Amino acid sequence: MTGGQPSGADVFDVVIVGAGAAGLATAIFTRRGNPDLRVTLLEGARQPGAKILVSGGSRCNVTNAVVAEADFNSGRPSVVRRVLRALPVDDTVKFFAGLGVSLHEEPNGKLFPDTNRSRDVLNALLAEVSRLGVDLRAGTRVTSIVRDAGMFRVTTSTGVLTAQAVVLATGGLSLPKTGSDGWGYTAATALGHSIVPTTPALAPLLIDSTADRSIHGRLSGVSMPVRLDVRVDGSVSTRLAGAMLWTHFGVSGPVAMDASRHWLRARLEGRDVTVTASLCPGETFESLERDWVEAVRDRPRATVLSTLSSRLPASVASALFARLGIADDLALARLTREDRRRLIHALLAWPLAVVDSRGYNYAEATAGGVPLDEIDPSTMASRRCPGLSLVGEILDVDGRIGGFNFQWAWSSARVAGQALARGRSAGAS
Repeated sequence: MTGGQPSGADVFDVVIVGAGAAGLATAIFTRRGNPDLRVTLLEGARQPGAKILVSGGSRCNVTNAVVAEADFNSGRPSVVRRVLRALPVDDTVKFFAGLGVSLHEEPNGKLFPDTNRSRDVLNALLAEVSRLGVDLRAGTRVTSIVRDAGMFRVTTSTGVLTAQAVVLATGGLSLPKTGSDGWGYTAATALGHSIVPTTPALAPLLIDSTADRSIHGRLSGVSMPVRLDVRVDGSVSTRLAGAMLWTHFGVSGPVAMDASRHWLRARLEGRDVTVTASLCPGETFESLERDWVEAVRDRPRATVLSTLSSRLPASVASALFARLGIADDLALARLTREDRRRLIHALLAWPLAVVDSRGYNYAEATAGGVPLDEIDPSTMASRRCPGLSLVGEILDVDGRIGGFNFQWAWSSARVAGQALARGRSAGAS
């Protein structure tokens, strides 16, 4: 591919569809690699980068201090690993520093801008897009993409463009208020791709308030460390630890949001799926029973509530006793062996009667999408349609919470951008 295209205001070397994180970064890496290429960036929303602005509580969790393929869910971990290596975390930090956005590390390795403003991240990306001479067209919705005679005809709400290469950076279905409506899947399918069925990922979980052991309603706003076990067809398929937030509708917080995609994928497959919470992560039945027996010996007159409250928030302990039918003012010495064991089992595997997630409106990512075996990981180019590349959330990759999905956007954008700059997109002429 060269910059020697026919003259005309709407003839381009590269058309990038979607001006979110992956689209903006792809435009930057493409023009940095080859300033002679005519690159246009199309965004259906009136303002680009809406998802960047709302991410991380409007602070933008740009990446994580440690990123590996194990932090992502995908059918092809080897492809994820290869793409991530194209832009390691250190290079991501340098990339943003070069844009004037310095990052700092917070708990769990999360890297945020020093200003704690997602607006600064977006403004820096937009400023670089402008500096590099990328033709950014906001409020321009793409309605169809057709490949014919070695070129793409891109029909938009404001006219028709012609391009040698097209990049789909349209995102998935998460947070539709930011403009993500899944249209990219339709476009990819029309251009020859298949789609792994999608579900929300990183979404809060809804719990049946009528379930026997439902306690979330009285604990709304309480946060605590837990371990969640997702059981599929009776066996533990996923085990996750972290902070969980009880809410009026169910549970949220990092660990619940990470668990959501596993519950939803199992349900999509028609499997029997349940979730239990260990409210004393790191403990076993034996360790808890030993501690409880020692407490009875040392403080027989202490109440069961005061004793358990040394491990859990008092409100959680009280709710557990109420559901188990144990008086929370009962003296330790009067707790029967049977009730003690019932309590320990409950602490280690409290059932969460999950009935659904809060859906795409509250999901931070989308699971499913274009399979990774349909793209070339060295270029992000389609194996199904010459001249087409795909980056970011449209692909069947979703990371856990903590900046990993943004890192996938930056890394996949760099692979695509550098390949486009070298004229290595599939079918380039």
